[in-house]
Amino acid sequence: MTVAATSCLPEARPILRERGQREVFCGLTGIVWLHRKMQDAFFLVVGSRTCAHLIQSAAGVMIFAEPRFGTAILTDRDLAGLADANDELDRVCATLLERRPDIKTLFLVGSCPSEVIKLDLAKAAERLSGRFLPQVRVLSYSGSGIETTFTQGEDNALRAMVETCPRDDARQLLVVGCVADVVEDQFRRLFDQLGIGPVNFLPARRAAELPFVGNGTRVLMAQPFNGETGRALTARGARLLSAPYPLGVEGTTAWLSAAAREWGVPQSTFEQVTRAGRERATAALRPHRRQLAGQRLFLMPDSQLEIPIARFLHRELDMQLVEVGTPYLDRQMVDAELGLLPEGVLVSEGQDVERQLDRVRQERPDLTVCGLGLANPLEAEGLSTKWSIELVFTPIQGYEQAADLAGLFARPLERKARLAV
Repeated sequence: MTVAATSCLPEARPILRERGQREVFCGLTGIVWLHRKMQDAFFLVVGSRTCAHLIQSAAGVMIFAEPRFGTAILTDRDLAGLADANDELDRVCATLLERRPDIKTLFLVGSCPSEVIKLDLAKAAERLSGRFLPQVRVLSYSGSGIETTFTQGEDNALRAMVETCPRDDARQLLVVGCVADVVEDQFRRLFDQLGIGPVNFLPARRAAELPFVGNGTRVLMAQPFNGETGRALTARGARLLSAPYPLGVEGTTAWLSAAAREWGVPQSTFEQVTRAGRERATAALRPHRRQLAGQRLFLMPDSQLEIPIARFLHRELDMQLVEVGTPYLDRQMVDAELGLLPEGVLVSEGQDVERQLDRVRQERPDLTVCGLGLANPLEAEGLSTKWSIELVFTPIQGYEQAADLAGLFARPLERKARLAV
């Protein structure tokens, strides 16, 4: 049975809530960008051959390479209880760490199979940490697709890291969410010019370098899908700064401004430091705006980036929003974004894929943002699509990446125009 209901909180816009069949990758996908970011970490999936094929295919790693992830494959004997999976896991981890002495943090990543057989990876991580500390810290989190969407894999991994962060009440700015190294470097330069600091990032480039957390920690979220990490930080005494996400000129300026206000940076200094970046990004967006203005956009729920992406595309590129769907609507994480969406646009939470596809076919938008599993069928029906997973694989935050972000949505329309000729 499927249920679709519209509710309206007094202080909020109406939200269409749908519960039904979903079309989404599992949380294991987050390993693809997390292992690139944390250069001293290793992600060991405890799962099936299907899990191994998914990660291998998504990451595009050659068979003779030594990536920072792998799969401890549960066999029929493990699943049937004929072998002690904990003993096997200890043996695999010991072999891995002996072969790869560069590993300083080992993540045990749960999957659907490991959760079905009730393999307690938290206990296993505790046991292995006792054995390998201080050389290697072992953490665990769930990447299962049973209840999560694919970006929540990152959220679960970062939440596991928060639990081991040292306590310190000194003042700091903590930027939370995996961003590309080039984006991190750009933000560090801007924060330094604004006189904001010290600044730490979670995750850092080296997982072993955990930031401290305490009452003096102020948190800027760089990704909207890290809600559980944000709540874990506030439970440790940190305070979240409310701001739109650093997508486009408007979002990046508002995001930086939230930190500047907290640090008491004069408005004149803020304008001076950000002026060059704002002007470059505004100029770089102009050709994309000419191409995208007036185009109708439908965002299917997939990555939890849909609401800030919709805000950017509508307010800075003048695209017309048909529907903005998101897998989960975490108001604490997107409240600053919701108020920037135009009145009357339909915002939907959750997924009933057949109902949403019916609305796409009825509206015939110029561009549909959706998961890989839906893109090809819609393209076959003559609709242009953009893979939402590219939004987490591509550096899109900050002034210098604003035009790259716009280009992700311009290219499908360019391709369609060329094919039409």
